[in-house]
Amino acid sequence: MNSMELQIKVSQAVHVLNHDTQSCNRVAANQWLVHFQQTHAAWDVATSILVSDQLHHHQVAADYEVEFFAAQILKRKIQNEGYNLHVGAKDALLNALIVAAKRFTSGPPQLLTQICLAISTLVLHAVEHGKPIENLFYSLQNLQSQDNGNSAVLEMLTVLPEIIEDEHSDSRVTPARRFEYWEELLAHTPKVLEFLMQQTGEGFGNHDQPNDRSRKILRCLLSWVRAGCFSEIPPGSLPAHPLFNFVFSSLQVASSFDLAVEVLVELVSRHEGLPQVLLCQIGFLKEGLLHPALKSGDEKVIGGLACLMSEIGQAAPFLIVDANTEALALADAVLSCVAFPSEDWEIADSTLQFWCSISRYILALESAESRKKLEECFLPIFSALVDALLSRVQVDDTTYNDNGKTIELPNGLEQIRMNLVELLVDVCQLLGSALFIQKIFLGDWIPSSMQIHWKEIEAKLFMLNAVAEVVLKEGHRFDISILMQLVVILSCKAPADLRGFMCLVYKSLADVIGSYAKWISACQTDTRPLILFFGAGIPQPFCSSACALAFRKFCEEAAAMMHEPSNLEILIWIGEGLAERKLPLEDEDEVIGAITLIFFSVPDKMLMNNMFARLLSPTFDTVGKLIDDDHGHSLRSNPSSYIELINLAGRGLHRIGTIFSYGASHISASRGPDESILALLEVFWPMLEKLFLSKHIESVSLATASCRALTLAIQASGQNFGPLLPKVLASMSTNFLSFQNHECYMRTGFWTSMLMFLHWQWQRQPVYRVRLRCLKDTSSY
Repeated sequence: MNSMELQIKVSQAVHVLNHDTQSCNRVAANQWLVHFQQTHAAWDVATSILVSDQLHHHQVAADYEVEFFAAQILKRKIQNEGYNLHVGAKDALLNALIVAAKRFTSGPPQLLTQICLAISTLVLHAVEHGKPIENLFYSLQNLQSQDNGNSAVLEMLTVLPEIIEDEHSDSRVTPARRFEYWEELLAHTPKVLEFLMQQTGEGFGNHDQPNDRSRKILRCLLSWVRAGCFSEIPPGSLPAHPLFNFVFSSLQVASSFDLAVEVLVELVSRHEGLPQVLLCQIGFLKEGLLHPALKSGDEKVIGGLACLMSEIGQAAPFLIVDANTEALALADAVLSCVAFPSEDWEIADSTLQFWCSISRYILALESAESRKKLEECFLPIFSALVDALLSRVQVDDTTYNDNGKTIELPNGLEQIRMNLVELLVDVCQLLGSALFIQKIFLGDWIPSSMQIHWKEIEAKLFMLNAVAEVVLKEGHRFDISILMQLVVILSCKAPADLRGFMCLVYKSLADVIGSYAKWISACQTDTRPLILFFGAGIPQPFCSSACALAFRKFCEEAAAMMHEPSNLEILIWIGEGLAERKLPLEDEDEVIGAITLIFFSVPDKMLMNNMFARLLSPTFDTVGKLIDDDHGHSLRSNPSSYIELINLAGRGLHRIGTIFSYGASHISASRGPDESILALLEVFWPMLEKLFLSKHIESVSLATASCRALTLAIQASGQNFGPLLPKVLASMSTNFLSFQNHECYMRTGFWTSMLMFLHWQWQRQPVYRVRLRCLKDTSSY
C-alpha cells in the first residue's frame, strides 16, 4: 500500500472512529490506528497529511480530524522514537513541521498547538546540533518574515518553554542537558520580549480578532514569565516596561482579564519589588474593578482580583502589616471578596493563605509592644473576617434541604473547611479566645418563638471545634448549657429525623463535645442526656465515628459520674447493639473502650463483673455455637450463615481483646492485675482454648481476632497468666501445621514463648520484670 493509499486509509479510519454509530466498527478502527502508529510508515504518512493538500476532496471536518490525528502521531513518535532518527531525518521532519505550522497559522488553534508541541519535542532530541534552540529560532525568524507567520511563531514561543520545563515530556533528557536547553532558551529573552512588544501594536493578520490577539500574547508572556524572562530586568524598571503596562491594561478587558491576572500573579511571586508597585494601585483595583464586579456579581472578576490581591499579601506580608492606607485598603478589599455570597467556596478559599500570612507575621513578632499595636490595628478586620467566614462555611441550600439517609459535603465546602482550620487557630490567638468565643455565641442559638437556624449553628459548631486547643489553653470558659440544650433536642429526635443535613449537625455537635469533654464533665452533673446522645448517634453511619470518639473522651473525664444504675443500663444497651450495627473496628474500639473505662471504675466488684458478663454474653454465645458444633459439618451446610457466624465471632473476640487492652492501661503496674481481669480470664481462656483446637480456626479473620485477644489478655493478666502458658502453646501448636500460613500464629506464638521464659525468671532476677513490661508495651496489637 503506497503513501497516498495509507493516507486515505487513515482518513477513513479516523472518520469511522469519530462518527460511526456502530461500536464494533469504532473498535476495529481504533485497533487499526493503534497498530498503524507503531509502524515506520506512520512517519511519512503523518507528515504528508500535514504538509499536503491531496486530501482536500474530503469534508472539511474530516480534514481537521485527520490532520489533528497526524500531529498527535508525530508528537508521540518523536517523544518515544525520536532518538532513533538519523540527523537528516530529524532536519527534514523539523522543516516539514515548520511548513505545517505555516500552513495552519490561522488555525484551527488546537491543531497549531499540536504541531508546535511536536516541534518543541523534536528540538529536545536534536543532540547532534550544538545549539538546537538557536537553529529553531533561526527557522522561526524566517517564518516570521512570511505573511501571517506571526501567529505560528507566537504559538511556538508559547509551548517551547513549557516543553523544556516539563521533566515528563521526555525522561531520557538528562537534567544537565535540560539545564543547557534552559540557558540557551533564556539567552533569546530580549528577542522574544521585543517580538511580543511588536505584537501588542501590530497584530498577526486579518484572521485574528483584537481580543484573541491579546490572549495569545498574554499566554506567550505567561510561559516566558514562568521561565524567568524578567529575572535580568532591574526591579525598579519593571513597572515602566511596556509589556507590564500591556498586562495591567488587559485587566480592564473582560476577554483577557483572567490571563492578565495569571501573569501578574506569576510576576508578584517572582519579583520582590512588584508587590509594592501593585499595592500603590490598590485604589484602581478596588474602586475601578472590584466594586463594580461586587455590584454586578461578576464572580470571574471577583475571583481573579481575590487571587491577585492575596498573592500580594503572601509575597510581602510586611507591607500589609505596615497598616498604611494602601495596606488597610487591600485587606478590606480581600475581606469583601471573602464576604461575597458566591455560589461556591472557591473565592473565599483562595484568600485563606493571605490571612494566614498576615496573622502569622503578627504572631511571630518578638516585640510585645509592636505585636499589641498591630493586633489592635487589625482587630476590626480580623473580627469582621470571623463574621464573613462564619457565613461562607455554611452549607448551601441543596445540602441543607438534603433528606437522604446520609450526606456528602460539596467538594468546595469540604476543601475550604479543611484549609480553614489553621487560619481559625491563628485568628483565635490574635483576637483572644474570649472575643472569638463571644462572636461565636453572639445571638440566640435556640430562639423560643422562632425556628432554629441550623445552618448557622452547624457552622458555629465547626468553628468552635477548630479552635478548641487555643480555647482550652487560654482557659476562657463558655456557657455549656447551650450545647446541652442541643444535645437534648437532637437526642430526642426519632431515627427517621436524623437524616441528611441533621446528620451533619449531629456530627459537628459530637466533635465539639469530644473536644471540650473535660470542661463539660466538670460542669455537668447529669450525664444521662449525653449518654443517650452518644447512643443515638453511634448507629448513624455519617456521625458514628465522631460520636464514638466523643463518647470515649467524655467517659475518660466523667467515669466517676456515671455509676447510676440507669446509666449503666444504657451502656449495656449501647454495647449489645454493636453486633447488629457492624461499625468499623476502630469505632467499635472507641465504644467498647469507653464502656470498659466506666465498668472498671465501678466500686462494687460484683456489679462490675455482672456488667462485663452481660456486655460479653452475645460474644460468648456466638463463639459457643462454633465450639459446640460437631466438627463444623452442620454449620458449614449453610455457607452464608456460617460465614456470618464466623464474622460475628471474630468481631466479638476483637471486642474482648479491646476490653483486655483498656484493662491493661487502666490498671497500674504496682497494683497488679485487677480481680475483674482475672475473672474475665477464667471465662475467656477455656472458650478460646476450645476454639484453637477446632477446625473453625482455619478462618484467617477468626484466627487473627483470637490471637489478638489472647495477646492482649496476656498483657492485662501479667504473671498471673503464667500457669496457662503451656496450655496456650499446646493448643496453638495443635493446628499449627494445618494453618501455619496464619501470620498471627507466628507473632502470638513467639510473644507467648518469650513471656513464658520471662515468667520463669520472674522471681529470680528483677530485671526480667522490667523486660516483661517492655515486651507488653511493644506488642504489635
